[in-house]
Amino acid sequence: MRLLLAVLLLAGSFLPVYAQESTVNKSEHYDSVLVPYSAFNVNVKNATVFKLDHEHITNWELEMQNKLQYTNQEGNAVVRLYENLDTPKFIEIGMGGPPDYRFWVAVNTPEDGYFMIHDEKKIGWTPDKLITATHSSSGGLTVSVGSKDAVSNLDVAGFTMREFTVSGMTSASDSPPVNGGALTFSVISGDPSGNPIFYMPFMVLAVTIVLIVVLLKTKNRTEETKKISDNKSS
Repeated sequence: MRLLLAVLLLAGSFLPVYAQESTVNKSEHYDSVLVPYSAFNVNVKNATVFKLDHEHITNWELEMQNKLQYTNQEGNAVVRLYENLDTPKFIEIGMGGPPDYRFWVAVNTPEDGYFMIHDEKKIGWTPDKLITATHSSSGGLTVSVGSKDAVSNLDVAGFTMREFTVSGMTSASDSPPVNGGALTFSVISGDPSGNPIFYMPFMVLAVTIVLIVVLLKTKNRTEETKKISDNKSS
């Protein structure tokens, strides 16, 4: 047992050093955009386009903080996530103004067209709550407002985020929906297995199992040797 404890203590002292040297994940990408209120004062047909610096493939997490100042109750802020603007596939997240604070999530695909996934008419979101959207190859799409899930594990047949658009008017004759503030748009993506530290728990477990097996065999041999010695003595 002393040998096992010594090895585990040695591994424990080694892990922090290894973690510091191995935290760089080459597959990880991060983009952050501060979207000014003026970008929302356009109709959906002339939506403001933001092309991301990186391609966020499959496993990504988006955070939005909406601090826009709405001009009227009918005002909306609509964000659409795109794989490619030339294709009709997008994820839409909409945030209405006070006092209702309507919140909705919709998806548009070439096969099924536009369909609403979630539509909360009253207090669906508030400016103090972070809006998050995550997508993974195993879990699909999940959208949350604060700690509450609005959409959970929706299969959208994979999604690589390359750009997004914002708008707030249905037609050119609508009044501008906002007159101040901004929306913070941040997205991070990456393959967890691209970081060597991802495999460390499995390595430690494997080493521990091997040590236990070795110690058990050593103990059994010691006991057998003792029995033989006792028998000879008797």
